[in-house]
Amino acid sequence: MQIRGSVAVLDVPPWGTRDVESIDIHEMTTAASEVAENPKPGQTLHRYDAEAQQLAETVFDFVRSRLGNTPQSIDPVPTASELQVHTGELITETGLGANLAFRSLTDLLSAQSFPVTHPRALSFVNHSPAVSATLADIALSAASVFADWWLDGAGAIHAENQALRWLADLAGFPESAGGTFLSGGTVANLTAMHVARCTWVARNGRSDKLAIAATREAHSSIRLAARVLDVELVTVPGDELGRMTEAALAEMLATTDRDIFVVATTSGCTNNGAIDDLRGVAAICQERNLWFHVDGAYGGGALASRTARPLFAGIELADSLVIDPHKWLFAPVDCSTLLYRDPELARRANTQAADYLDVIDGATEWNPSDYGIHMTRRARGVPLWFTLVAHGTEAFDSAIDTCLSVAKDAAKAIDESNHLQLVCEPQLSVVLFRRVGWDREEYLAWSRELERTGLGQVVPTSWNGEMVLRICVVNPRTTVNDIRQILETLK
Repeated sequence: MQIRGSVAVLDVPPWGTRDVESIDIHEMTTAASEVAENPKPGQTLHRYDAEAQQLAETVFDFVRSRLGNTPQSIDPVPTASELQVHTGELITETGLGANLAFRSLTDLLSAQSFPVTHPRALSFVNHSPAVSATLADIALSAASVFADWWLDGAGAIHAENQALRWLADLAGFPESAGGTFLSGGTVANLTAMHVARCTWVARNGRSDKLAIAATREAHSSIRLAARVLDVELVTVPGDELGRMTEAALAEMLATTDRDIFVVATTSGCTNNGAIDDLRGVAAICQERNLWFHVDGAYGGGALASRTARPLFAGIELADSLVIDPHKWLFAPVDCSTLLYRDPELARRANTQAADYLDVIDGATEWNPSDYGIHMTRRARGVPLWFTLVAHGTEAFDSAIDTCLSVAKDAAKAIDESNHLQLVCEPQLSVVLFRRVGWDREEYLAWSRELERTGLGQVVPTSWNGEMVLRICVVNPRTTVNDIRQILETLK
């Protein structure tokens, strides 16, 4: 952990590296021909021989370089045809050998992929994994832990459950709460909707009028979940920031003829960072015995900040809660958490039955496969647990507060400008703003030029039908100066 003044921040790798030798297509083609003519006898996929040892050293060198401080430039992402010309056909019958194969891998990972951990990559909710989390993820892959059930992955699952308990405590969930790690917010939201639907049907019987209640600003995965589950989506009108309110929900419920089985709220809207009226919505859900779901995939990470935690009042009453540690808790992708107030309801909805699973189904220990729409899974929560153990929770608190502070200062700089206007004050770390007088084509042209010059990445979004600009700060290495450099180009 580094100390910057009085603020502790996690060691988040800032850029990566571009000092990777370019692929020589002729060299590779020649090498492939030689391998074809002189195949190595006894080659196997699983042998740890001298070649594998050399590859391991090369890989470790790459990891050390990637996690170091060598700046990586922002370049436009190549097209598929450009990449095909650049690489040629790399998959052959006999292989190119580990050395050339890894050179092609590092070139594709570094030089041909966008550096989302760059402090001026501000377009989406990009991930900024801590160095410790990345290294733990590498160790996890090497350990090859099968984390479906306790029988095979007891130690890793125990570690994951400790990380889940930390998140549950932050949200104010009861001791009986539990859940699992999934690949991302989309699958986590779908799983929560599935459990809510199964619970409603168990209590009320089947209905052909089942529906999810959500605002227009709810994440697109809520709409996808409605399609997958073949249920309707009833829109609750949002307030001026798109937030669901107690009054709007009550009015919708009084007028709809749908059987609402879940109210899907948002704690940190992806588009503008707004948080729904969680306490008010919770009161109505309790009164009507409706499943209260909170999608905190982006914003939920701010629960780790003592400063931001009061913004989430009412979240402790949720029946299910999604938080993506790969968004704002500095875990590598892919890592999402799904917590249940009553995990037994999730177990009933998700447990798979098969003859070969009898020994698993009869077990009394915690099997993550019972709590999500998944079976085979890696222990993706271990890197988060490791970072918590290595750095402590205070480091998360400080790192998130850094992001919040930078977003607030950026909003102030925009507000003080003559040609820029804030669309709304940021609740968390998303800042929406407009360039006065610009139209759609000017926004798009500016965004493309910003990336072409390598200064940063900021893409337009839509707010109430108007194209505006959006920045999202989830990388503690992003500074106000980074954002000011970008704002200067809007004059």
